[in-house]
Amino acid sequence: MASKINVYTEHTPNPATVKFLVNKLLYNGSIDFPTKEQAEASPFARELFKFNFVNGVFFASNFVTITKSEDADWPSIEPILKEFVKGAVESGLEIKEHEADHSTEFTGTETEIRIQQILHDYVRPAIEQDGGAISFKSFDEGVVTVELKGACSGCPSSTYTLKAGIENLLKRMIPEVTEVIA
Repeated sequence: MASKINVYTEHTPNPATVKFLVNKLLYNGSIDFPTKEQAEASPFARELFKFNFVNGVFFASNFVTITKSEDADWPSIEPILKEFVKGAVESGLEIKEHEADHSTEFTGTETEIRIQQILHDYVRPAIEQDGGAISFKSFDEGVVTVELKGACSGCPSSTYTLKAGIENLLKRMIPEVTEVIA
């Protein structure tokens, strides 16, 4: 017998997004579908985008973060989405078709690998807590470029988190880092 799926919600620092947590691993890693077009590879995200008030979908470990349209209000759509997520998880709706291996392999120079390791070990857990994700893009002449996804994308406090939190941490741990940008 399959275990009962429980879904609960957490509001994130971004007022346009809510994190829907389930008592089951949904996805090993994280995957972002900021548009309906990009959701074509995901049966789960495709179904969510059929709701006209869904503007973005992000999956990581045991949650899906959903970004709503400006004209929708959480009190009226949250119960609908909660019920949908519960049903989708119970029925085994796939997050991504033709799943590839998502092992944590860092590549690049010695400094780039150290940056990726710090982002993975220290920053990722905190950002996932708020319904988002961070990924390393590049390191060039002291400047680290990252991509913020999920609830962090478009969040009013993400600039502060980036500069006061992530940038300070990386500068302290890796002297070569002078700035972090998204």
